[in-house]
Amino acid sequence: MDSIVIHSLRKSYGRNLPPAVDLQTDVTVAKGELFGIIGPDGAGKTTLFRMLATLVSPDAGSATLEGLDIVRDYRKVRTIIGYMPGRFSLYSDLSVRENLEFFASVFGKDIESNYGLIENIYCRLKPFEDRKAGKLSGGMKQKLALCCSLIHSPAVLFLDEPTTGVDPSSRRELWENLAQLKEQGMTIVVSTAYMDEADRCDRVAMMKSGRFLTVDSPSRIISGFDKRLLSVRSDEMFRLLNDLRTVSAVDKCYTFGDTHHITLRPGAGISPEDLGRELASEFSHRNVSVREIDATLEDCYMNLEDK
Repeated sequence: MDSIVIHSLRKSYGRNLPPAVDLQTDVTVAKGELFGIIGPDGAGKTTLFRMLATLVSPDAGSATLEGLDIVRDYRKVRTIIGYMPGRFSLYSDLSVRENLEFFASVFGKDIESNYGLIENIYCRLKPFEDRKAGKLSGGMKQKLALCCSLIHSPAVLFLDEPTTGVDPSSRRELWENLAQLKEQGMTIVVSTAYMDEADRCDRVAMMKSGRFLTVDSPSRIISGFDKRLLSVRSDEMFRLLNDLRTVSAVDKCYTFGDTHHITLRPGAGISPEDLGRELASEFSHRNVSVREIDATLEDCYMNLEDK
């Protein structure tokens, strides 16, 4: 059964501006699926979430959540979803416990009724439940926001870049919590700019300029990478980036951590050893390292970006 059905949603914020979201395809999310939307800032992730959460109306297209239309049935939709926006949006002058009690009361619930759903998360907050929410660390704010999104036991949970600005330990804990919620049958849609997090999703949509470039499982996206990929290093990395872009066999070049990744043009028969010698002899690079590597999701995104 499909929990979310999206049909060609479109949203623009001005006549002379390109649409923030322009999904020219139909997308479904199965019940109990952990679905990721990955892309850089400005890709349209937040606008899409705000439409699905009934906070803004689409200009065109439609979507349903658990069979409810996001425009026609927006009041009912709001009772079955949890939404955690990218920015901390709880009440900073209320305590941890007061925030949780307030959000439970909004949905006519009490904390005890659904405490089992948040117990693994709230147990880390409990020693600080009398502290003002605004005084919490970034990781603790994230945990409180997640608890407040879950306290009414939603059928669908939306998390908009929940790990931005939090420490690695809190990032790991969040994804462990999402895996547990998924096991309980909750549908989860999470957006992120971190490509490594997408590996934890059942399927991901790669988004750019308001559109989905592809929607598939991480493993299938990676297996569909159809170019030779090389990792290149030298003593002068900035100059190396510019020099690589002048090599005739190189199709695309971009920085990847402490190396540069390049894809080769179709039919290019150059070997890693040949490229290393060319960089040393023709461009005077020293300590050159070139090796052929397997693609990651980030490489796949960079490859799809120009299609």
